[in-house]
Amino acid sequence: MLILHDPASADYGSSMRPEQPARVTKSAAHLQTAHPDWLWRVPNPAAEDFLLLAHAPEFLKRLQIPRDFDADTPHFPNIYTHARRAVGAALTAAEIAVMDHQPVFSLMRPPGHHATYEQAMGFCYLNSVAIAALFLREKLHVPRVAIWDFDAHHGNGTEAIVHTRHGILFTSVHQYPGYPGTGTRSFDNCKNWPIAPHTPRAQHMDALRQSLDAILAFEPTVILVSAGFDAYARDPITSMTLEIEDFATLGRWLRETRLPAAAVLEGGYSDDLPLLIDAWLSSWEK
Repeated sequence: MLILHDPASADYGSSMRPEQPARVTKSAAHLQTAHPDWLWRVPNPAAEDFLLLAHAPEFLKRLQIPRDFDADTPHFPNIYTHARRAVGAALTAAEIAVMDHQPVFSLMRPPGHHATYEQAMGFCYLNSVAIAALFLREKLHVPRVAIWDFDAHHGNGTEAIVHTRHGILFTSVHQYPGYPGTGTRSFDNCKNWPIAPHTPRAQHMDALRQSLDAILAFEPTVILVSAGFDAYARDPITSMTLEIEDFATLGRWLRETRLPAAAVLEGGYSDDLPLLIDAWLSSWEK
């Protein structure tokens, strides 16, 4: 397993917010102790040309202006650089997955799947997975790219960016009603499974299996995973029911596809996040 991580991704934010530095610092420390044989690499920030695959030039300028976007998405000092680091990790992960068929996980922040073509929202500033998907299609000419988003929140930004893009399939299983209030139907190359709060685990897992089966039917060259761990039963900002063994099952399912895959950290705000990530990665790697 290769982990892409830059300790500088913890250099913004505070412990007063759900999306806080401890998410990556504690997860990195746990994984390094539990898996001393795993490889670690510090990724480079993405160049602006790659950001323009998915975002408006005016939006990139706006990210550098010290003014909050919304209550969930304030402007932190150097947030543009931090977001570019996360995108750079996603691009590196995607390329390694395609070229080396090696499981690779980007343990970075900020997350990205809510960021749209011209809007930062929901803790997200740049859409790492959407940029990586377009990079694979347009720069590396990968024929078919699937996105598997199992974060508890709908990846509205990813969906909006990749909608109607040839050779890309987007799937999302998420809580509804819930933030951001989208993802209630499937259309074109975007497939959604809205899950009511407190849905029993078995039903939620069945929807996740359906989403992965839809990806397999698409016959992708590579799978990009928006790996959010906030569907966990004890996550503080959602109302879902999955347990640690369910994330292990998701990792096993991904391994059993035998397809190249790269994953990026999206949500997950419980103190158990390091254990959830470990369970998922360990099952994926076996």
